[in-house]
Amino acid sequence: MVPADDIQEVNPAGVPDHDLLCAGFPCQPFSIIGSRRGLQDRRGTLFYEIVRLLKAKRPKAFVLENVRQLATLGGGTIMDEVLSSLSESGYECRWRILNALDYGLPQKRERVIIVGFREAGVMDAFEWPQAQEERRELADVLETNPDRRHYVSRRIRARRRKSHQSEVIPSIWHENKGGNVSSHPFSCALRSGASHNYLLVDGERRLTPREQLRLQGFPESFEVIGNDSQIRKQIGNAVPVPMVRAVIREILDAASRCHQISVGLPEALAFSG
Repeated sequence: MVPADDIQEVNPAGVPDHDLLCAGFPCQPFSIIGSRRGLQDRRGTLFYEIVRLLKAKRPKAFVLENVRQLATLGGGTIMDEVLSSLSESGYECRWRILNALDYGLPQKRERVIIVGFREAGVMDAFEWPQAQEERRELADVLETNPDRRHYVSRRIRARRRKSHQSEVIPSIWHENKGGNVSSHPFSCALRSGASHNYLLVDGERRLTPREQLRLQGFPESFEVIGNDSQIRKQIGNAVPVPMVRAVIREILDAASRCHQISVGLPEALAFSG
């Protein structure tokens, strides 16, 4: 896949016609670790590029993703603006906060998912995907012999153990913005801009790139290019594959029942996770 260009410079006439638009507009303006300037942030205004494409291409459905703070920022006014813009573009919308933990992944990652349909009545056939009872174990995600470069210094390990003792092994130790450390049999949300030591396996080492990919539900065949820092940013900005795949399945099912979209699940979304 080759990026087309700066989305603000893309002419909709050159965008292929499509039934389903999938997009995740930049989360930094809404994130708990960002400036939280919302749609006043230049990156936040990229949401309106999605609106521009919706108006020009008129796909039958869309699914959008962002951080959960989108729902509460500005007392809900930002979400109201987002939904209003989508509605004015001709779509009936619903949104919900979903958690990757509920879709088979050992990662607590809550995200706002917005679904929209252009044709009247299709939304009535749409159902949010049910949470799954089974979840991949953290031990199945972790590598057995990670490179030593992922281990933190003795000083950091000693400081972590001084402030926290875990009752769970294996576990991911999480240090929040206040410096408090907790541990869980799952990972807290991977973040592209967080400290390298924000999440530590058993308080000893950082997650490897492959472990991060597994926590997001990417298949073993999936590769990203770059150094550890660049890869961490790319994966931290990604969406949990099984979670969004479950939503898209329901979108296609609803549209199919209403004779809007007759195709099956795209091969690119048929990840085994």
